[in-house]
Amino acid sequence: MKTIYSDHHQGHDPQQFIVRGRMKRSNEQPERAFLLARAAQDSGHTLVATQDFGAAPRAAIHTPQYLRFLATAWERWQELDDASDEVTPNVHPFPGQPFTYPDSLVGQAGYHMGDMACAIGRHTWDAAVWSAHTATHAAELVGGGERAVYALCRPPGHHAYADRANGFTYLNNAAIAAQHLRQWHARVAILDIDVHHGNGTQGIFWRRRDVLTLSLHGDPHFCTPFFTGHAHEHGEGDGLGYNLNYPLARGTDTDGYLRALAPALQAIRDYQPGALVVALGLDAHERDPYRALAVSTEGFARITGEIARLGLPTVLVQEGGYLSDDLPLNLISALNGFEAAA
Repeated sequence: MKTIYSDHHQGHDPQQFIVRGRMKRSNEQPERAFLLARAAQDSGHTLVATQDFGAAPRAAIHTPQYLRFLATAWERWQELDDASDEVTPNVHPFPGQPFTYPDSLVGQAGYHMGDMACAIGRHTWDAAVWSAHTATHAAELVGGGERAVYALCRPPGHHAYADRANGFTYLNNAAIAAQHLRQWHARVAILDIDVHHGNGTQGIFWRRRDVLTLSLHGDPHFCTPFFTGHAHEHGEGDGLGYNLNYPLARGTDTDGYLRALAPALQAIRDYQPGALVVALGLDAHERDPYRALAVSTEGFARITGEIARLGLPTVLVQEGGYLSDDLPLNLISALNGFEAAA
């Protein structure tokens, strides 16, 4: 399986991440991608340098206003008096109330940044752009006939909405890949197996039926993003019934995960998409720093093997999975499990 990878990610190293009121360095660190790239290459998966696909793929998912903000926010932030090294929000519009888009950059940061886990540094925009190119490149190859391609995206993307950054993410790579695949297929499915709900992906396709979105994740009653990911969320309008969530109890192990995965895979079969995007989070692992679920390393091979048996052209887009000795082993298990069953 080809692995699409860009080293543009390395300049993005966010330092401001507030957890329970304490400032920490982000869990989403450059070393993640270096470890994953080395693991993919050492296990026989060819690294392919990401190509530049221009602005159109990201513009097909994200609003012009949001893209302008991301592209210019850091430089404009440095012009403010006594500004921090990274753009971080400190005020947000209240949901459900009328408001006017702010002229102030501080207000714009609050509008376009949903939490304190998506700080924007000097090289964040460049990293996010090339991460989106990575997903687009993988989708281009799959659209052109490859059975499956792994997009080693960093920063990840599944929490990003059309006009808002969230949870370590800025551009929604899985959504961009799915939209790109629509050039070849009338219907595409996105299956999110990250430990956290793919809230941005859900939001982007909430009113669409041409992209089926499914997410298995830690139950939002205990697991971020808290406000979305419940089983009753099914989409609206044309998209009603085309969004499916499978919240999982804390500590769900591999067997429990596979039981929840089975109806999701059946839903994909019933939908009959032409292609599949897998939002490949590895943070459901039993020793991932988040410790929400308890999938074993071998379990990732079982999970991706079941997904591969759908027989669909597939883009695997890297999402979460954080620094531990198990991270590269989990990726190797996931990729090899998919290939063995394909």
